[in-house]
Amino acid sequence: MASTTFRFVIFINVLFCLANIAKCLDNPNMLFNKDTSDNRVMSNSYREIWKKRGLIYNFAISDLKIRYRNSVLGFFWTFLEPLLMLTVLYVVFTNLFKSQIEHFPLYILLGIIFWNMFSRGTSMSLSSILTRSNILTQIYFPQEIPAISSTITSFLMLCFELIVFGIFMGIFQFMPPSTIILLPFILLLEFILVLGLSLPLSVLNVRYRDIQFIWTVVLQVGFFITPIFYKLSILPSYAQKILYFSPMVQIMNMVHDVIIYGKIPTSESITIAIGTTLSVFAIGYGIFLRAKRRVMEEL
Repeated sequence: MASTTFRFVIFINVLFCLANIAKCLDNPNMLFNKDTSDNRVMSNSYREIWKKRGLIYNFAISDLKIRYRNSVLGFFWTFLEPLLMLTVLYVVFTNLFKSQIEHFPLYILLGIIFWNMFSRGTSMSLSSILTRSNILTQIYFPQEIPAISSTITSFLMLCFELIVFGIFMGIFQFMPPSTIILLPFILLLEFILVLGLSLPLSVLNVRYRDIQFIWTVVLQVGFFITPIFYKLSILPSYAQKILYFSPMVQIMNMVHDVIIYGKIPTSESITIAIGTTLSVFAIGYGIFLRAKRRVMEEL
């Protein structure tokens, strides 16, 4: 519990730092004038989020509980669901796709786990404000909180799925390499990426309900252009050059390398992954700051 709380605090502090970057992009004067009213408003906003960190945690846990409410097995489904899902996916993909990829069963399971975090986190955040509209209109709390809590919920589910993945590693008698110590860095990158997309999606979907349908299509396309059940090298060179700058592609390549193949990501890959992820977060949060002003009117 202490370790989980410590990581949660680290996440929140990192988000504050990134949010400052986004706000500076939205208002460059803040870089030169510390006494602007916008700067004070921004500081108050982040202070409010920090004060409501307990609410974030409660929302995240409640989303997890609601998912299995009124079920016989209850919270046990948090382990059983990914176990059954990954078993089915393993049977289907290993029989349909006769791949020459080394450790292909683990390769595809790991890819699906990390894609699920991305897909689930952004999809849950998409409707996070709408599902809590009654609370938001009656009790004040920062509008960032629903998206943050939904992202944390998807991250917790990722952790449960990684535990199940460990079971599969035992079944296949696979010993993870020492490079697995880099996994927390990759998890942090994906968390920031998902949140960077979740924030603008959560407010844009309040006004433009078409966003949810468009995003469903984007996720379907993203599943096939991300190297989940294949390697990027099988694609045409022009496609590789384009997808190489996708943060999700870089994250997927890195997680496969450090957990399965014992490879340390190149400095170029790390630089691109960090740069594109932070860019997505900064742009996404900038869009959120502009769009959130009309959220209450739409609710």
